Amino acid sequence: MSPSSFDEIPGWADDDHRAAFACFLQSARLIASAAPKTRADGPEGTALAGAARLALAMEKPSPTAARTFFEENFRPARVGADGFVTSYYEPEAEASPVEAPGFGVPLYRRPHDLVRIRAEAMPAGWDPSVEWARLRRDGGFEPYDDRAAIEDGALAGRGLEIAWLADPVDAFFIHVQGSARLRMTDGRVLRVGFDGKSGHPYTSIGRLAVERGLLSAEAAHKDGLEAWLKRNRAAGRLLMRENRSHIFFREIPCLGAAEGPMGAAEVPLTPGRSLAVDRNLRTFHAPIWVAAEGLGDPDAPGRPFRRLMIAQDTGSAILGPARGDLFAGWGPGAGAWAAHVRHPAAMHVLIPRSPHTP
Repeated sequence: MSPSSFDEIPGWADDDHRAAFACFLQSARLIASAAPKTRADGPEGTALAGAARLALAMEKPSPTAARTFFEENFRPARVGADGFVTSYYEPEAEASPVEAPGFGVPLYRRPHDLVRIRAEAMPAGWDPSVEWARLRRDGGFEPYDDRAAIEDGALAGRGLEIAWLADPVDAFFIHVQGSARLRMTDGRVLRVGFDGKSGHPYTSIGRLAVERGLLSAEAAHKDGLEAWLKRNRAAGRLLMRENRSHIFFREIPCLGAAEGPMGAAEVPLTPGRSLAVDRNLRTFHAPIWVAAEGLGDPDAPGRPFRRLMIAQDTGSAILGPARGDLFAGWGPGAGAWAAHVRHPAAMHVLIPRSPHTP
């Protein structure tokens, strides 16, 4: 990263800094007393915690005061790598608490024998990108069942079902997004979020569909892929199984209807302000300026997407220092916008100033 200035960031003065500040406050409440782990490309976690404490001391700032907060307490650094952004959202789906006619596709809780492998416990020769595995009774690790095995009943009868969906394609995209609002047949709205994965590498079936001539590159967005999978049920089932990664969920009862899903940084996500990043490179809760000139701002027609966002989530496909995934919100409207986001982007990370840095 190279030093920059706020004057050098196109569109900085036009952003809604109060909205960005409100999103940062979600992080501040968590990290003010417990600094996030510093990642390879920073910024430094204890410095972020210091900025969080300053944010918590402010009383509902005006737009000008919010902008001043970021300018006085951070300095921008341009990410040198070419950036790229996609977008994701929280799906909504009908579901049943029990298997019933029309509801035969389960979403599973994480099994007790599926664990995340600590770096120091990684077996010799194990693919370091595979962080989840089955814990054997002897204390060793082995690969967990993949998507095909689980769909064929590997976990049946263990009481792990959180809910039952109507359509396997809908379930697949809930796996991809990592969260959902389930409208239960008993009248409840059940929020579920990511709680683990089978450990097999994520495979983009959209990319496979393009490589095999099943879809054009222009049609290989979420909406186009979903339509193809539902038109071609047998072939679609086989294609979905080529993404061997299977996601497990947990119920999240504490979220309000106006809150987004829980991100990997353990704060509720904010539509249009929360950003998923490579968690191995970027410290969670860092403010990051994202400018995607070819992407329209959904809230300001005619203007490019230029926003201050907060790193509050991650994803299997989000790899690299300038890779980002924009959280769009929930429901069909958010999904329709997110489906078409695949754009180059420039990024600036806001680095907390030390008390003696001008």
